[in-house]
Amino acid sequence: MHDERTGRTPESALAELRRRLEAGLVRAGLNKSQLAGLAGLSRGTVQEAFKAGARVPSALTMAALARVLKLSTAEMEELRRDAAGGVSGDGPGRPIEQWEPHALEVHPAGPAPGGSGSGGSGSGGSGLVEQRVLPGYVRREHDRLLAEAVREAAQGRSRMLVLVGESSTGKTRACWEAVQPLAEKGWRLWHPFDPTRAEAALEELHEVGPRTVVWLNEAQYYLGDRAVGERVAAAVHALLIEPERAPVLVLGTLWPEYFKQYTALSAADRDDPHSRVRKLLAGRTASVPNAFDAPALAAASVLAAGGDGLLADALTRARVDGRLSQDLAGGPALLERYENGSPAARALLEAAMDARRLGVGLHLPQAFLTDAAVDYLHDSDWDRLTEDWAEKAYAELAEQVHGKQAQLRRVTPRPQRRPPGPSAPADALTPRQGGPVFRLADYLEQHGSTSRGPQCPPSSFWDAAYTHITQPDNLDALAEAAENRHRLQWAYHLSLRAADGGNFNALDRLANMRALAGDLEGAEALYKRAVAHGSIHALFRLALIREEAGDQVGAETIALHANERGDITALFSLVQSREEAGDRESAEALAQRAADHGNFYVLLLLAQMREVTGHRESAENLYQCAVDDHNGATALFRLAEMRRHAGDWKGADLLTQRAASHGDTSAMRRLAEMREEAGDRKSAETLARHAAGHGDTSALMYLAEMRERAGDRESAETLFQETADYGITYGLIRLAEIWESAGERKSAETLAWRAAKYGDTSALVRLAEMRERAGDRESAETFARHAAGHGYASALARLAEMREEAGHRESAETLAWRAADHGDTSALLRLAGMRVEAGDRESAETFARHAADHGSAVHSDVAGQLWPYGLDPEGTPTRPWTGSAEVPQVSGSPEPAD
Repeated sequence: MHDERTGRTPESALAELRRRLEAGLVRAGLNKSQLAGLAGLSRGTVQEAFKAGARVPSALTMAALARVLKLSTAEMEELRRDAAGGVSGDGPGRPIEQWEPHALEVHPAGPAPGGSGSGGSGSGGSGLVEQRVLPGYVRREHDRLLAEAVREAAQGRSRMLVLVGESSTGKTRACWEAVQPLAEKGWRLWHPFDPTRAEAALEELHEVGPRTVVWLNEAQYYLGDRAVGERVAAAVHALLIEPERAPVLVLGTLWPEYFKQYTALSAADRDDPHSRVRKLLAGRTASVPNAFDAPALAAASVLAAGGDGLLADALTRARVDGRLSQDLAGGPALLERYENGSPAARALLEAAMDARRLGVGLHLPQAFLTDAAVDYLHDSDWDRLTEDWAEKAYAELAEQVHGKQAQLRRVTPRPQRRPPGPSAPADALTPRQGGPVFRLADYLEQHGSTSRGPQCPPSSFWDAAYTHITQPDNLDALAEAAENRHRLQWAYHLSLRAADGGNFNALDRLANMRALAGDLEGAEALYKRAVAHGSIHALFRLALIREEAGDQVGAETIALHANERGDITALFSLVQSREEAGDRESAEALAQRAADHGNFYVLLLLAQMREVTGHRESAENLYQCAVDDHNGATALFRLAEMRRHAGDWKGADLLTQRAASHGDTSAMRRLAEMREEAGDRKSAETLARHAAGHGDTSALMYLAEMRERAGDRESAETLFQETADYGITYGLIRLAEIWESAGERKSAETLAWRAAKYGDTSALVRLAEMRERAGDRESAETFARHAAGHGYASALARLAEMREEAGHRESAETLAWRAADHGDTSALLRLAGMRVEAGDRESAETFARHAADHGSAVHSDVAGQLWPYGLDPEGTPTRPWTGSAEVPQVSGSPEPAD
C-alpha cells in the first residue's frame, strides 16, 4: 500500500520511525532500560518498539517515547499511523469478529445431537479452527447489567463489570454474548495470556487503545497474583479513568470465594494485600446464580422445542434443579474421563450405568458396585489389579470437572420424613442400607441408557444385586429387567427377595409362576399377600382362581372389591366366563350387581356379547335396562344400531338423535352416516361437522370415506384435507394412499411429508409398505429409513418381515438389524420365529438372543421355545433348575385379604 500524500509505504514509514527512535536514543545518551524507566514503560515494550520485524508500537507507547527523546509527537504519530496502514486506535488484541468463543474459554458443550444453537465463530487467529456449535442463549438478570455496560461503552464511556458466580454457571458465555454488538462496531478484544496472565496484563495494559474489550476471564489469575496483582489492579484503574484512552470495556469473571477474599477488610494491624483490587471491584460486579429460574427454564424450553438439540438434551437432566449451564459445561468432560479412564474406573461406571438403566434408585451401595464390577473387567486387566484397586478407582471417579461434577460421587441420602400414621410404605419395612452410597452423574447415566442398551449385565452384576441391594422396589425392578432379558433364574430369585420385602409386583410375578406351574394353592397365597400390599391385578387373579375352584360367591366378592378400586377387569372376566359356559342367568345377575355398584359398562359389555352371539332380544333388554336405570347414551346408540339392522329406520333415527342429544359424538357421527346413506348429504355434513366441533373428527373421516366409496373423489379429498385443520393427520395419510393407488406418486409423497411435518410419520410407513408390495424396494427402504429417523423404527421392522416372507433373507436381516439400532427389536423376534419354523435354529438363536439382551424377550414364545429354562447372563442356555415352591414370608406384612 502506498500513501499518495507522503509517498511512503507502511514498510518505509516503519523503518523511518525506528531510525528516528535510534537517533533520539543516541542523542539522549540513554540505554533502553533507562528509557523504559523514564517513559513509564516496560523494558519489553521498549525493546519491541525498536526491534525490526516487531509490530507497530501503539499510539500511547509512541507518545511516551517521543516525550522522553524530545521528538516531535505529531511527526512520530504520523509515521506510526502510516506504518500501521493508516489505522489509528490499534493496540493489543484483534477485532472481536476474529475470535472464536472457545478460544476465550467458553466451555464447549459437545456435538449437537440435533438442531443447532447460536453463537459466534471465527478463525481465532490460528488459521483453520474447528467450528463448534454453542447451545442457544437464554438471557437472565446479569445479562441486563452486561448490556447496560456495553451500551455505555459504545456511547464513549469506559466501563468495567466482573461477573461473580460458581464454576460453569455461564459467566464467560454471558460476556461473549454481551460483546457481540461491539463486534459490529469494529471493536477489538484483548485476552492477556502469555507468558502468564498477570505478566501479559501488566506488560501491555498501558498500550490498550480506545474501542477495546479487555478480557479478564478467571480474574483471580490477574488480580490475585501474589507478585503483581495489585499493580494489575492499578493499571486497570488507570485505563478506566484516562479520557484519551476511552472508551474501553473491561470484562471479567470470578468465583465467589475469590471475590470474598479480595473484598474482605484486613485487620488494622495486618497488611492489606488486596486494597487496590477491592477498590477496583467496588460497584463493578454482578452476581450470576447457580441455577436457571422458572422463566429462564421456560425460555430454554422454547429454544429446545425450536430445534436446539443441545438444550433439549440438557433439559432432560437439569430441568428439576435448573443447573443447566453446569450440565452443558461438564457433560463432555465427564464423557471424556469415562472413555479414557482406568479399566477399574470404567468397570465401576458401567456397573453403575447398568444399575440405573435397569431401575435401581439413585443411591448405589458401594459394596454392590465393587462386587458388580468384577466381570466387567477383562482377564488381563483383572490380573493386574492391586489390593487397593477399588479405593484408587473411587478416588479417580470422584475428581471433579467443570461445574463441580464428578463421574461417581459419594452422597449422604437425606432422611425420609413422613407424617405419622398407622401404616408405612413397603420400603420402610427394610432396614436402611449400611455403608457408603454413590450417585452416578446424570450425563453419564443418560449416556449409559443409550450406549449400553443392547447389553445384558454380566453374572457379577446380578450376584451383587442379590447380595447387596435391599430395597424391595429396586429388587423388583431388577427382577423385571432379568425377566425381560429371559434371565429367568435370576428373575425368580430376585423376585423372592423383593417379595420378602413386601413388593406386590414381585408377589404377583411369583404367583403367576406358581399358577403356570399348576400350584394354585401356592399362587393363591401369594396373590393374597399381594392384595394386602395394594395389588389390584392380584384381586383379578384371585377372583379367577376362586371361580375355577367353584367358589362363585367368593369370586364375585373379590371382583366387586376390585371394581370399587377402579378395575372392572375381574368383573367382566367373570361375566364373560359364565356367559361362555352357558350360565347366562348367573352372568346377567353379576352384571346387574356391577351396575348396582355404579358400573353399568359390564352390563353393556354383556349386552354386546349377546348381540354378537345372536341373542338379540336379550341384548336389547339389557341395553334398555341400561338406558332406563342409568340414562346411558352408549346404550341408546347400541339400541339404535340394533333397530337399524332390524330395518326399523325410523326407530333407529329417533334413538340415535336421543343419544346425540346426550352428547354422544359417536351417535352424531352415526346419524351423519345414516343421513348420507339416505341421500341427505347436506344434513350429513352438518352433523359430521357438529361432531367434529365437539372433538370427534372421525365423523369427517367417515363422511370422507363414504364420499370416496361413492366415487365422489373431489369432495372426499376436501374432507380429508379438512381433518388436518383439526390436528388429525389421518386424512392426509388416507389421501396419500388414494393417490399412491391411483399412480400419482409425487402427490402421495407430498402428502406423506406434510403429515410427517405435523408429527405423524405413519404416512411414510404406509408408503413404504405400498412401495414394497409394488416391488419398488429401493423407494420402500428410503421411506422406512426416514420414518425410523422420526421415531418409527417399526417401519424397518415391518419391511424386514415382508422381505423374509418373500424369501429375501439377507435383505430382511439387514433391515431387522437396522430397526434394532433404532430401538425396535420386534423384527428380530419375528425373524427368529420364522427361522425356527424353517428349521434354521442357529440363525433364530442369534436374533432372539440379541432381542433378549436388549430387554425385549418378555413372554416371548420363541425365546421360551429356544431356551425353556432361560439364559445365563453371558447368553448361554441355563441348565434345568427348580424354583422353590415355598411361599415367601413377608416380614411385618398386613394380614392377607379374604
